[in-house]
Amino acid sequence: MGKVSLVAKITHVPSMYLSELDGPHKGCREAAIEGHRIISRRCRELGVDTLVVFDTHWLVNSGYHVNCAPRWEGIYTSGELPHFIKDMPYACDGNPALGELLAAAATQAGVHTRAHQLASLEPEYGTLVPLRYMNPDQHFRAVSVSALCMVHRLEDSMTLGRAMREAVERDYDGNVAFLASGSLSHRFAQNGESEEYRDKIWSPLLEAVDRRAVEMWEQGEWRSFAGMLQDYASKCHGEGFMHDTAMMMGVLGGADYSGKAEVVTPYFPSSGTGQINAIFPV
Repeated sequence: MGKVSLVAKITHVPSMYLSELDGPHKGCREAAIEGHRIISRRCRELGVDTLVVFDTHWLVNSGYHVNCAPRWEGIYTSGELPHFIKDMPYACDGNPALGELLAAAATQAGVHTRAHQLASLEPEYGTLVPLRYMNPDQHFRAVSVSALCMVHRLEDSMTLGRAMREAVERDYDGNVAFLASGSLSHRFAQNGESEEYRDKIWSPLLEAVDRRAVEMWEQGEWRSFAGMLQDYASKCHGEGFMHDTAMMMGVLGGADYSGKAEVVTPYFPSSGTGQINAIFPV
């Protein structure tokens, strides 16, 4: 009988990697990096063995997918933002048994999901950036779940999250953390204006909605938040159409969840988008 010990909504902004490097951006995302380190320490204290990441950079056009190769190792350059993330080394053991279990449970719940143990299926940076700061010593294993879902229902993603938690608690002999890796609003700055918006949200409206959403999380207003999620995702450019958030909500119990968020990196803007690191009591 397994355990889900930690659930979090996390940022993966590529400027975190730039923040490490000498140059004009050095140190700019230290607060976000420290938030990842806090989550890592919390997971270690709780005995977590595997990080399951709902990755809003893994685009899929059919079905749901789980990357559970035995090991990931290589050098990563982002095709989307190669001037932000280039030649970034990564290495991490996967958890094939858990990945297969999660995919089978989601499928059994009516959301068809495939598990892939393919060395050639490289993780996206929605997984790799958090692992860089949470798992530099390869203490944890990891599983990545597709969450840039182009033709999918948020309700199905919530069902997937619920089924995955139930599978861990029923059938897994270990301890898991689920991480929803994606922003709040995700309207990037217009081309040519990115430097101006490095530390700004694209519009006051998006910032106001983001901050209200965070307040709802902190106050445990999950039924109200669930009621606005569809509009929030579409009208506020939610990253990955907010499927990572829907999956996370499924893990937590959906609209019936009443826990209050612990914000470990306060809401911050990045290249027009809204970002946060927050932990939710299980």
